[in-house]
Amino acid sequence: MKEVLTIRVAITDCLEVKGKSECARMILFDGTCDCEYFKGKVIPGGVDTQKDFAGKETMLSARYILEGQDSEGRKCRIFIENNGQVDKNGQISAIPHIITDSNALSFLENAELKSTVEGIEGGVLVRIFLMS
Repeated sequence: MKEVLTIRVAITDCLEVKGKSECARMILFDGTCDCEYFKGKVIPGGVDTQKDFAGKETMLSARYILEGQDSEGRKCRIFIENNGQVDKNGQISAIPHIITDSNALSFLENAELKSTVEGIEGGVLVRIFLMS
């Protein structure tokens, strides 16, 4: 497993609706990424949509675009869709899907990826790993 992207997510707002047996929230965020493969920021519009169902695990789907420079110093964008769930212990298991206009990072579009999420002050740290 090789870490390819590390994104420092800063939460900017949280919108929530609670129903009788379900709860939905949209967590808005921005952030930065400064690692070997990419340096840049989350452009406005990043959102993590979460749904809680009574007695079940929380489902999540985060979607956002990074804008910056790839490892070759070329300007590029990376779209990330990270789908997963939060188990009863608060651990997040998610699978990211990436689309990019960077030739240097295009290998990520078809790669087997996994992500981890850990809490940090004001947000979370998302680490994306190449599985093979």
